[in-house]
Amino acid sequence: MAWTSADLDKINAAIASGVREVIYSDGSKINYRSLTDMRSVRSEIATSLSVTKTRTRVVRVFGGKGY
Repeated sequence: MAWTSADLDKINAAIASGVREVIYSDGSKINYRSLTDMRSVRSEIATSLSVTKTRTRVVRVFGGKGY
């Protein structure tokens, strides 16, 4: 299944409200057994959309003539 940002919004809303059934944008209706399952799917959706928070490191190199 190709995930969309709407799917991520729907599962986030379901987790926040305590609902265990989610209807995704493709029409599939899934009833999750637990909050842990929902968080796992949310993580999978976020990873596939590359929405996860990444940290960028910047390295600056300064040089001189050596005096």
